[in-house]
Amino acid sequence: MSRVLILGCGGVAGAAISKCCQNSRIFEEICIASRTVSKCEALKEKLEKNTDTRITTRQVDADSKDELVALIRDYKPDAVLNLVLPYQDLTIMEACLECKVDYVDTANYEPEDTTDPKWREIYEERCKRLGFSAYFDYSWQWAYFDRFREAGLTALCGSGFDPGVTSVFCAYARKHYFDEIETIDILDCNGGDHGLPFATNFNPEVNLREVSAPGSYLENGKWVEVPAMSIRREYDFKGVGKKDMYLLHHEEIEALGRNMPEVKRIRFFMTFGQSYLDHMRCLEDVGMLSTEPVEFEGCQIVPIKFLKRLLPDPASLAPRTKGRTNIGCIFTGKKEGKEKHLYIYNICDHEECYREVGSQAISYTTGVPAMIGTMLLLEGLWKKPGVFTTDEFDPDPFMEALNRCGLPWEVDENPVLVD
Repeated sequence: MSRVLILGCGGVAGAAISKCCQNSRIFEEICIASRTVSKCEALKEKLEKNTDTRITTRQVDADSKDELVALIRDYKPDAVLNLVLPYQDLTIMEACLECKVDYVDTANYEPEDTTDPKWREIYEERCKRLGFSAYFDYSWQWAYFDRFREAGLTALCGSGFDPGVTSVFCAYARKHYFDEIETIDILDCNGGDHGLPFATNFNPEVNLREVSAPGSYLENGKWVEVPAMSIRREYDFKGVGKKDMYLLHHEEIEALGRNMPEVKRIRFFMTFGQSYLDHMRCLEDVGMLSTEPVEFEGCQIVPIKFLKRLLPDPASLAPRTKGRTNIGCIFTGKKEGKEKHLYIYNICDHEECYREVGSQAISYTTGVPAMIGTMLLLEGLWKKPGVFTTDEFDPDPFMEALNRCGLPWEVDENPVLVD
């Protein structure tokens, strides 16, 4: 009997937990735990009438290793699925090691306090050594490899869509379509419209940090960093239409660069509308995207955290969002000595996601792969000691599960390339 502890009860967690309950043969028991147990109870009440999965709920502060250890030892799960903020990744990994349980997450670690002197010293050394300045990187989690291996435990990092599915697409292309991959362009297009002047489709604090940071990409094994939003391309996405997309730094570039060093260039692009960019630039200009505390009426506040409280909860956008996403990878390379181009992608409809699980497509496309990665670990298909990203396992069972679980993928063997 498999038992999974799921940390978090936001939009992504809601989608992932709903899909777990659709796969009760694997997810026989789950415990939903978060700071706000009332949200867990509400989701349990919504789902338990239509599933054979046994659902329980608990309150926990994922910033507290002691609370996590106590909960894990009491519940005794076969795996812990981390769907809270990336700030808490390391604390949860420490708790999993202490309790000897496997670990899964959807995004790599980044610090909540970017002014911490100890973190800052390591960060600044990494910037000089590697050449990119994003706050998030895999080095903190890769540092746990030996400890997980020695404990005989698996840590599966980045089992969302991007990172996650996009990295599996890369492994699948290498296994089935190419003898040599030369370039990878990861494209993330959200053609959805929620009708609001400004809102983010996932955690505002994480989203705005990511978008306002300098962009970077890998070329010939070296990082190239450029000013934020300085590289723009237009692309005509199937199912969505023509959209402006901008080069960003993204964590799967780092993992793919390490695990597929033969690839000459790896880039990541994400689409944004003009209204979003205008609002973001205005907020940045007045200091609202700052992560450094300021004093206000005798209190210390972090501007971006205050902004998060003012913006709509991404989960609240689900009933009003229409349109589709198109996310995938364009590959160039060679097969049997001949040039080959390929685009592997998924199209996801916001309204269909809401009808199925009550979420918009951004939460759905992250939550479904989180469930799939956990399922493959529980089944033993993706289980080996150490810390890994999704491109380091056999892609075939994951790709099969995507088709079966609501994220069918397509292959275009003659795609328009990004210049």
